[in-house]
Amino acid sequence: MQKLDSTTNLNDAILELETRRAEEGKMLKEHVNQAYESIKPINLIRSTFKEAIASQDLREDIINLSLGLVAGYVSKKVFSGLEESPLKKLLGTSLQFGITLFIVNNPETIQAIGDGIIKFISGDQDQDQQIEPGD
Repeated sequence: MQKLDSTTNLNDAILELETRRAEEGKMLKEHVNQAYESIKPINLIRSTFKEAIASQDLREDIINLSLGLVAGYVSKKVFSGLEESPLKKLLGTSLQFGITLFIVNNPETIQAIGDGIIKFISGDQDQDQQIEPGD
């Protein structure tokens, strides 16, 4: 800042500082409003949900977990059958838990098995094993 030697220069400097203070005050209010909006519970939930949807790993984990739970539930129902004895319930629940854990912990294996089944059903099992002439 330059040396102030007259009343006019002093008044100009004061006016400049007041203008800067007003602009910075507006910017501060905007930042406070943005911060306030970002910490509202609904906005926190919304932003977390958007981040979760954007995460490919989370989507895959949810799909694998869902697949494991469905497969475990179906296997329990098949094992238990129509007759509900306490032993069958216990074994069915254990089977459900085991299958769910296997599927959740080994998604690559399950996907490879599923791909093999789809290829077998569609008749494309020879495509992966094509041999070029001269090999």
